[in-house]
Amino acid sequence: MNESSWGAPPQAEQWRPADHGPVQSPGPAGPAHDAYDAQQQTAPMPIVPDVPVYGGDQDDDGRAVRPGGPLFRDYTPSASPSRAASQNPEPMPDAPQPAPAPHKKSAGRDLGAAIGVGVGLGVVIVASLFIVKAVFVGVIAVAVVVGLWELTKRLEERKGIKAPLVPLAVGGAAMVVAGYVRGAEGAWVAMALTALAALVWRMTEPPEGYLKDVTAGLFAAFYVPFLATFVSMMLTAADGPQRVLTFLLLTVVSDTGAYAVGWRFGKHKLAPRISPGKTREGLVGAVTFAMVAGALCMQFLIDGGSWWQGLLLGLAVAASATLGDLGESMIKRDLGIKDMGTLLPGHGGIMDRLDSLLPTAPVVWLLFVVFVGAG
Repeated sequence: MNESSWGAPPQAEQWRPADHGPVQSPGPAGPAHDAYDAQQQTAPMPIVPDVPVYGGDQDDDGRAVRPGGPLFRDYTPSASPSRAASQNPEPMPDAPQPAPAPHKKSAGRDLGAAIGVGVGLGVVIVASLFIVKAVFVGVIAVAVVVGLWELTKRLEERKGIKAPLVPLAVGGAAMVVAGYVRGAEGAWVAMALTALAALVWRMTEPPEGYLKDVTAGLFAAFYVPFLATFVSMMLTAADGPQRVLTFLLLTVVSDTGAYAVGWRFGKHKLAPRISPGKTREGLVGAVTFAMVAGALCMQFLIDGGSWWQGLLLGLAVAASATLGDLGESMIKRDLGIKDMGTLLPGHGGIMDRLDSLLPTAPVVWLLFVVFVGAG
């Protein structure tokens, strides 16, 4: 900026202290007059403009002066920007932290307990299956009753639905036995009688909630005992134990393949809204493992079976087991629970183990009838 913009004083008038007032500048003077002026006159004070100085703060050298700051050069600012920076230094950045250890995938359950319980159940099932068929029918009936108890208890706890457990338990066990003794006809008759008993049993209580209670009862009767009767019907064939063993092996192998491949390679979610842990890669693993196991079982365990039939059987088992697992996950999400029970350490409840077995049973029974007959 030029001098006029800063308000330079005119040459005709000099500033004096307030008691003397302004005086006119003398004419040309000699040395004496100059000495007198040097003693009497003060240095002219520049007029400070009222407008702000653009361009930031400035210091005494004409570099930065803070608008509205001190007028005299011998005034020391309380804190210049540089001093403020030295007195209040910027916080030092945190020292670099070591990179966190990579997160390891977890199975989410006690694998030791899960393996121990699984082996124990397998021993009981195989022993009862190949020693006395009737004992295995009793094992199925016990599993059905416990599963019904878990399901109805969770419905009451989480939804306030009181499905009639007593007629369901008695009718469920009867269904399993009827399927073994009388086949599909006996199973359907037992199912109808169980449904009727549930309707009548609920009439002994107030009518409020009757419809939802009996509806839940009919669902439970179909979902648990009726589907389980197809296992007892497999057992009636001459090679019944081998058929049931094939059914159990393929379902377990399908679940194991889905878990192993999904845990190691899973990246793409299969049904994130239903079961976030299941992946498409896990489904591929389930299909692959089940088809290989199916080919081996049909070729070496089933009378009149062929390896190519085992491939189709394994594919069907992988599909039905996955859908059954997703269906159980839907139920548990609706109820807001993780497991149906705590009876089996490392597994949850009985229903958490039957979720993929129950819907797979009628599929396997039907394919056995189509491929090798009812036996």
